[in-house]
Amino acid sequence: MIAAILSLAGPVLAPDEAQLFRECDPAGYILFRRNIADRAQLKALTDALRALHGRDDVPILIDQEGGRVARMRPPEWPAFPANEAFDRLYRLAPSSAMQAARWNARAIALTLAEVGINVDCLPMLDVRQPGASDIVGDRALGSEPMQVSALGRAQLKGLASAGVVGVVKHIPGHGRALVDSHKELPFVDASDEELAIDLEPFERLADAPMGMTSHIVYRAWDPDLPASQSPTIIQQIIRQRIGFHGFLMSDDIGMEALYGDIAVRAAACVAAGCDVALHCSGAFEESVRIANAVPGLTDEAEARLARAMATRFTDGEGMSFADAVETRDQLLALA
Repeated sequence: MIAAILSLAGPVLAPDEAQLFRECDPAGYILFRRNIADRAQLKALTDALRALHGRDDVPILIDQEGGRVARMRPPEWPAFPANEAFDRLYRLAPSSAMQAARWNARAIALTLAEVGINVDCLPMLDVRQPGASDIVGDRALGSEPMQVSALGRAQLKGLASAGVVGVVKHIPGHGRALVDSHKELPFVDASDEELAIDLEPFERLADAPMGMTSHIVYRAWDPDLPASQSPTIIQQIIRQRIGFHGFLMSDDIGMEALYGDIAVRAAACVAAGCDVALHCSGAFEESVRIANAVPGLTDEAEARLARAMATRFTDGEGMSFADAVETRDQLLALA
């Protein structure tokens, strides 16, 4: 199994993709709107990916946050609210906001599980800061660390209740970035003391099964390298100070925050300490180069991945999709 999560070009598994994926055995896959048409097609695609490996625990990821970040969209799937809705409610009624966030996440997870998706890149634990890039904006769960932590925990529980693994992002925090890391490399000049605010939600949810790093330079910790490629930040800040010991992936290595050849980017993320590099473009030739550039998963990484995927069996809520959405909407109406 190689240290990469790969992606596909379209809504069906192409023969050359199937051959590559069988040969290199990526740690998982991530899906985007280009891969999605309807329920039947999407379920067939996830079934095909699992069949390549002959097992049911292959991680198949998606970004289904709600609001503007949603790969599965109407009219085939329902729209979900942006995280800002739970932020507003929390300021009036914290307990109600946590319940609303939990039932919303369960409803999301039920739609994912129905089509064979078992990992959602949620919750986003970036603490919103005034004047920062709008790439966070209404995706944030708030500007106060304890609130972000509480709502994030509720989302993790809601996802797990329907058999979906959550991914906390973007460690160690994207909330201070003044530019969009999809387009250029952000530099954060905040002091170590100031950055403690950004770390707090990740510290409180350090037992999360999976996490995603950020492509941001934090000058207080490493003046040269973005977190995803910084051994200092991954080892000293993420693994030691935060205490996160879950399965750790980079953010998308195709983002313009990173420089150089795509394979070099992937190898640098893994060499720095990410368990896997995340590749999202679906470009076949890029996937080939990445597969040849990254090593196999370490024994520790394999163990972390196995533990993470085992959490999808945590269940017990039993609330239907309709009941979860109705309860969420009743609670959100309080704000």
